[in-house]
Amino acid sequence: MHLQHTIKAVIRSGDQSGYVAECVEIPVVTQGATLDETVANLCEAVELHLEGENLTEMGLAASPTVVITMELEAVHA
Repeated sequence: MHLQHTIKAVIRSGDQSGYVAECVEIPVVTQGATLDETVANLCEAVELHLEGENLTEMGLAASPTVVITMELEAVHA
């Protein structure tokens, strides 16, 4: 069995303000007013979601890393 060493997440602008972060492989979504706050909230939410879980059963290796992609809107010159 191949275990994933990373959890992928995407951060995008919120509908009204701030930012929203959502994991791809696990059901974790969070938000923040700034990018720094959003990343901190994401790390905390992932940690809480995985706490006490059998990571192998979830297809994850021990101590997976969160890899974040940022979605930006195109700016026209």
